[in-house]
Amino acid sequence: AAMVKETIRVYARVKPLGRRQQAGSYSVDVEEEPLSSLEITVPRDLADGFVNNKRESYKFKFQKIFDQEAKQDVVFDSIAKPVAECVLAGYNGTVFAYGQTGSGKTFTITGGAERYSDRGIIPRTLSYIFDQLQKDSSKVYTTHVSYLEIYNECGYDLLDPRHEASRLEDLPKVTIMEDSDQNIHLKNLSLQQATNEEEALNLLFLGDTNRMIAETPMNQASSRSHCIFTIHISSKEPGSATIRRSKLHLVDLAGSERVAKTGVGGHLLTEAKYINLSLHYLEQVIIALAEKNRSHIPYRNSMMTSVLRDSLGGNCMTTMIATLALDKRNIDESISTCRFAQRVALIKNEAILNEEIDPRLMIVQLKKEIQDLKDELELVTGKQRTTELSQEELLQLNDLIETFLKDNDPDSTLDVGADMRKIKYCFAHMKQLMNHPTTSDKKLLSQDIPEEDTNNETGEELEKLKELLQQRDNEINNILVNMLKKEKKKAQDALFQLNATSAGSTVLERSLSINLEERQSPSSCFSLKEAKEFSSSVHRLPFLFRQTGGRMSLGCQEAFEVFQQDHADSITIEDNKRLLKQRFAEVKCLGEKLNEVRSKINHLKGEITQRHIQRAALAVSNPSEELNMMDPVEKKLRMQIEEEKKSYKTMFSRFKGLKVEIEHLQLLMEKVKMKMQKDFEVWWSEEAKNLQQEKPEMVTSPNTVTVYPQFIKSSQHLSTSSFSETIKVSSNEDPAGKNNSMTFSNRTLKTSTPPSSTTPIPLTGDSQADADILAFIKARERILQKKG
Repeated sequence: AAMVKETIRVYARVKPLGRRQQAGSYSVDVEEEPLSSLEITVPRDLADGFVNNKRESYKFKFQKIFDQEAKQDVVFDSIAKPVAECVLAGYNGTVFAYGQTGSGKTFTITGGAERYSDRGIIPRTLSYIFDQLQKDSSKVYTTHVSYLEIYNECGYDLLDPRHEASRLEDLPKVTIMEDSDQNIHLKNLSLQQATNEEEALNLLFLGDTNRMIAETPMNQASSRSHCIFTIHISSKEPGSATIRRSKLHLVDLAGSERVAKTGVGGHLLTEAKYINLSLHYLEQVIIALAEKNRSHIPYRNSMMTSVLRDSLGGNCMTTMIATLALDKRNIDESISTCRFAQRVALIKNEAILNEEIDPRLMIVQLKKEIQDLKDELELVTGKQRTTELSQEELLQLNDLIETFLKDNDPDSTLDVGADMRKIKYCFAHMKQLMNHPTTSDKKLLSQDIPEEDTNNETGEELEKLKELLQQRDNEINNILVNMLKKEKKKAQDALFQLNATSAGSTVLERSLSINLEERQSPSSCFSLKEAKEFSSSVHRLPFLFRQTGGRMSLGCQEAFEVFQQDHADSITIEDNKRLLKQRFAEVKCLGEKLNEVRSKINHLKGEITQRHIQRAALAVSNPSEELNMMDPVEKKLRMQIEEEKKSYKTMFSRFKGLKVEIEHLQLLMEKVKMKMQKDFEVWWSEEAKNLQQEKPEMVTSPNTVTVYPQFIKSSQHLSTSSFSETIKVSSNEDPAGKNNSMTFSNRTLKTSTPPSSTTPIPLTGDSQADADILAFIKARERILQKKG
């Protein structure tokens, strides 16, 4: 996990002077890089109280110093925002305020109650965090808050939902537990979920109300307890089992003044002692941390230091703000606060990204993955997957193995499908047969081999088989590599050609269907231009894509043209074309009308709004009864809108109907064309056969497969163009990896056999096809005569 190593950042904030306070003299120097420095001058008359009365001025360095005029938002942006950012990223963070009573700690951390702009670090941080969470939709976040008060070394849960406490003692007592990894757990501290800023602020308000305040001479409303408000964030990406958990402590420490100064006794004295004690332990922890070679840090001495253990010298980004009251009377306290701050600034923390795997989520995920894989297997093998193989399947496999072993052909294979269980079973079974052959199996393995030579011979046989296998492997690899190369080239050529032919049928057809889809929604407007392009493009779509590589032979093209002219179906195609043309015109017209109606309705709506505005103005200037009545003009406008809506609806449903009809017609045309193509293929392959019988030497073909030219369907969309254009053939994958070529009309015609057909198509035997063949032969004679 990522780690950020840095010292605790320490800031100072000077409180504005009260009415009757005498200003102490201090100066702030912001120019010094990289830190700002604060110089405090002790006046002569006060210096006697100090042990070292020679010294008059003290200089301290801070990350940044906020002088008396500093506003709350600036303080938040500099101090708390960077820490909040880290917490959102999955690191722990702490911001704590330290200083004497009345120096502005609570104002800085929680804020003043009067003005909204006086909000302190806690409400601003909550606001910032929920703002960021709302913007980030990539993860699922949950946020909780807790509010702990430590008073006289006891912890209390300020967010206890059960009762509004009248005394602090009524609140649930929080105790500290430590686990084997030295992690601190607070028992009895409730975590309240906050789904938004409002809920979180409400909880903060509840906690503040529950805080108990006793008055000391120094300040009427000072806090003499430590308060820790914590925001807990956990985030998870959907589908992932990793959870990030981080927490942000916002700490308002008790006043740091010394007992002698407060002039209190009895109950308040014990209180002050406890405060001093816990701050004293805090100081001890900090001194211990700042010393290089201390192995023991006394975190356990007080509750306060136990809770903040991570924040001090642990896995946390920590920031401290020292609040100073720099009037004459409090100057010595301010100096001791600054001294403490300088020590804190020496501590190094190592913040680690808090990520963990949620085992429950992991299990759910793995189960889902197993199910997916099972489904995938079922899809590939076409069989339901149960855990065990059935008795029937096992018997079937045994038979297969036996036949396989009996078969002497070196090329024979044992094919049990793509089921790992079956494959494993076969291997196990064969191993068993090899190791413990039963008598019948012995015969099986050593059919024509004398007993003693078996081992020797099988070894040789094995070697031969291995060689053969290697050879076959290489052959297959070569074929595959070549196929891949060819397919790649074809794909590139096809792409190039697609770009070249401006009217690539698939692309256009696709855009057509998109145009029509869009038009189904009444919100989108129908543009005339689209309709025009739409109808005109239909007539110039190429019939078939060009065979990439060689062009098609002329003889074949001409034959198809002749064939098509005499084909009965071409009349159907012509009729269909005419009908389609009409439908397109209708759609175009309807589109225009729909647009008009829509703009009419919008116009009427605008008029109604205008009426509303006018009547409102009238009602103000001259209130009378009749203005409360329904406006006749508006009534009329509303009725007009209703009428227009009705006609819009009828037109729109007609429009939809036409669209469906057009699609249907296009499909019909495609079907007819497919049929015509099929007929032509049958006819053509028959011709090729005849040709082969006449002149066999012209045909060169690998593996002596009967070769015939094969038309391939263009993409699924056949266009509606006239067929007299150049015929283009798209190439399909050739499963056998052989590119069959044959010479015809002294030109090489390359074709590749589509997966569906590996044998020539037989004659249909219907009179239509035979007539076609005769027509073709005549046509060819005509063509040859012309050429001659």
